[in-house]
Amino acid sequence: MRKIIIPVMALLFLVGACNNNKTDSTIVARTEVKNYTAEQLYTNKSIGGIAFNADESKILVNANISGIYNLYELNISDTLLKPLTTSTKESFFGIDYLPGTNKFLYRADKGGDENSHIYLKTPGDTSAKDITPWPGSANSMYGWTADKKAMYITSNRRNPKYFDLWKADTTGWNFTLFYQNDSGYSPGVISKSERYLTLTKEITTDKNELYLYDRISKTTKRLSNDNEANWNGAAFEKNDSVLYYITNDGDEFAYLVKYNINSGKADKMYSTNWDVSDMSLSENEKYHTIFINEDGKNKVLLFDHAANKPVEFPEIKDGDIKGVDISPTEKNMMLTVGSSRSPNNIYTYNFETKTLKQLTQTLNSEIDVNDLVSAQVIRFKSFDGKEIPAIYYKPLTASKDNKVPALLWIHGGPGGQSRIGFSNEIQYLVNHGYAVLAVNNRGSSGYGKTFYKLDNKDHSNGDLKDCIWAKKWLQQQEYIDTAKIGIEGGSYGGCMVLGALAFHPEEFKVGVDLFGVANWLRTLRSIPPYWESFKKALYEEMGDPTTADSVRLKNISPLFNYQKINKPLLVFQGLNDVRVLPVESEEIVAGVKKNNVPVEYITYADEGHGFSKKGNQINTSKKTLEFLDKYLKGSGVVEKK
Repeated sequence: MRKIIIPVMALLFLVGACNNNKTDSTIVARTEVKNYTAEQLYTNKSIGGIAFNADESKILVNANISGIYNLYELNISDTLLKPLTTSTKESFFGIDYLPGTNKFLYRADKGGDENSHIYLKTPGDTSAKDITPWPGSANSMYGWTADKKAMYITSNRRNPKYFDLWKADTTGWNFTLFYQNDSGYSPGVISKSERYLTLTKEITTDKNELYLYDRISKTTKRLSNDNEANWNGAAFEKNDSVLYYITNDGDEFAYLVKYNINSGKADKMYSTNWDVSDMSLSENEKYHTIFINEDGKNKVLLFDHAANKPVEFPEIKDGDIKGVDISPTEKNMMLTVGSSRSPNNIYTYNFETKTLKQLTQTLNSEIDVNDLVSAQVIRFKSFDGKEIPAIYYKPLTASKDNKVPALLWIHGGPGGQSRIGFSNEIQYLVNHGYAVLAVNNRGSSGYGKTFYKLDNKDHSNGDLKDCIWAKKWLQQQEYIDTAKIGIEGGSYGGCMVLGALAFHPEEFKVGVDLFGVANWLRTLRSIPPYWESFKKALYEEMGDPTTADSVRLKNISPLFNYQKINKPLLVFQGLNDVRVLPVESEEIVAGVKKNNVPVEYITYADEGHGFSKKGNQINTSKKTLEFLDKYLKGSGVVEKK
């Protein structure tokens, strides 16, 4: 439920190219579009590049080709994929090659319980070594030392509430405590010499503190101030003289700062009228990259670092660059590129030859890309005149003479943002005749800190009204069947679905809730122990369930208002979810059934907060379409049970 730094409940939802208020009138409606099955769409590959191997001839990648995420090795010369793992039960996610070897590291939890461990595997071996074999702990790789002979790992093995920073040599895997976290600080970036470490401390979801910790003098210097702003370390230069950090102090949008460690002087290095979301340095500091969240779509800038001069970036038509990884030699660059009509693909770019090469083709060959829909950014005026951005997918067959039903799509949060990207589920629904509008309601990130904080202690009020006014925008489109508009969302978005049905029972014809919060009192009291450093900030935004805030929290909890829900409801839940407990879904389903309202409840015993297994994803999409066809697109006359 955190916004910019750790989007605790965010799902991966989507956006597209900029427009304003009206859809693109130049798109001529088609009378016929080939309909694809869920199986065909989910045959699309979900793939992600991890790292170059030692000689930069291969790339470690993740892909769900087998129906579950496994690791593969992608040969750059012939683009062949070689399987490295063959898990059939748990998803494996790559971390990196062990430097100088063909061994590789990956992380995995059990059934989505979020207690990830880190494993080392040699290609060809049937087993892997758990290098973090501590029961009940959550562990993450945090980078390599400058000589690549040791790695940093964050773990809550010592205290479930806090993540310490550990250092492990890669020969005997002996761990030493690098930074002991007893006060709820979050470790940030580490200098190459290991002298400096940035630390952040959460105050509210709109404010944190940034510190520079000197491991030699054991002193901590505060770099942030008392203003309401967010601060995050980005990178150290290797000579220990410069730290780069990102903040929105004194500005609506986050910008990049160059901080001189010796003099204490801070200079604004790059800013624009959108958030700078990331900055990184290449291995030997020949280049630096800056990522900008420009209206929900990434804008990536590449610079000659020493001169701070822009470097020509390879152009990929209609591509949205999701990731950039410059190789250790700084001769090659790996790009992860997608769009609203294509799953992510991996490219390489050679700086010396200026050669761009596409290595993967992730769209199922059975699917004609012209049958898929490009996203548009639209904006509409809400109840108070506030302009709200949203991402729109219009069916290709929709017209004044062929009106279509519609669905609001609500992202996770609080915070979060619908962004450009490919969604099998959205394309599946649109391909089968549903308009989909992904709303970036007030409180969403990416549109300035004023917009971001508009929902503080006002949840299920202004943000929910934005959804209702989004529905009104849909009703103004001449090709929308105004009586057939539903709402779907996951996590916090699922709570918004339940809230819409409970607090505005006549607005939406159906609701689809994916693991949504039903009882804020219980959810806020039962957050995982490793969120301890963020709990105070979360309570500051949502309300503290142990204080008088509990009255408001109860009032906005759908569970205590289930009697008002009179529209069909479909609920999905992972039984290993530690963020939104299964009891949340179980109780709202039981309650709504008492209203003699059609309710369908589908659970997955092998999933947590979000569904990663292809079979479960296919089932979710198919069950959703069946439900919508019956209760939203259908006659609307439902026999009460």
